[in-house]
Amino acid sequence: MSKLVTIYGGSGFVGRYIARRLAQQGWRIRVAVRRPNEALFVKPYGVVGQVEPVFCNIRDDASVRAVMQGADAVVNCVGILNRDGRNTFDAVQAEGAARIARIAAEEGVQNLVHLSAIGADAASDSDYSRTKAEGEAAILSAFPGAVILRPSVIFGPEDGFFNRFAGMTRFGPILPVVGADTKFQPVYVDDVAQAAVMGVEGKAAPGVYELGGPDAESFRDLMRRMLAVIRRRRLVLNLPFFVARIMAFGFDMVQAVTMGLITNKVLTRDQVKNLARDNVVSPGALGFADLGITPTAMEAVLPEYLWRYRPQGQYTAIQESAKNLRKV
Repeated sequence: MSKLVTIYGGSGFVGRYIARRLAQQGWRIRVAVRRPNEALFVKPYGVVGQVEPVFCNIRDDASVRAVMQGADAVVNCVGILNRDGRNTFDAVQAEGAARIARIAAEEGVQNLVHLSAIGADAASDSDYSRTKAEGEAAILSAFPGAVILRPSVIFGPEDGFFNRFAGMTRFGPILPVVGADTKFQPVYVDDVAQAAVMGVEGKAAPGVYELGGPDAESFRDLMRRMLAVIRRRRLVLNLPFFVARIMAFGFDMVQAVTMGLITNKVLTRDQVKNLARDNVVSPGALGFADLGITPTAMEAVLPEYLWRYRPQGQYTAIQESAKNLRKV
């Protein structure tokens, strides 16, 4: 019988790529999510019955255990960028991760892979970074043989980074950013998924791996790279941090006053704190090279999904080709 893996948050951006790769390897997959009816798109990743979305609330022991029973491996992809009701940073990224690791050890799971983030730091003033570090510590305490992956900002067709800013270029000649000089090392989502699969299959040594792509660039330069791909000219305007903090406070207050009916998806105070710090692989850290993976360059992927933000969309390439013909 094929092996079984439970992927918490398996319908998310990274989780779906992990699920697809494991399905191709013949694994049976439980995709543990809060809303299974919204994760039905994962079922065609495998043959009938191979990939199944199931309900799970990672704040509850019984719920986590129920979807883990019988699993040979577990992957935790659950993370948040902003508080949403009871799903706080502490509840999800620290306590939730600890719960998954503890129950995995109790259930005799063979391999555990946890998706964290570069910048995880227990002493950070950012709740996101602090709870990521607390989650890592709890996992290693309960499950010392775990594989922890710390990617930089992740890019790919469904990403919330390049897609977000490319979409913003449609609304005016200025593209505002916070922390224009902050460096990132964007990593391709399927490369992260490949690393996770190695952990699931026991082909990666236990430890913490920092995953970054071949290029480390400033936020400003990444936006210029994106603008070149979508054929748009925009002024990349750096918002001073004191201005960003004021704006983020206002957006956070709107969410608080409306009791979460309006969610702050623009800019939070916690995100401003993280945007002040470089997000690149640390010198000497384990990484792709230790896994035998060659990371994919941005220029090989960005044009494949950002073309829809070009002024003429899919027809831009045709127009450019026609212009070249007229020059001949």
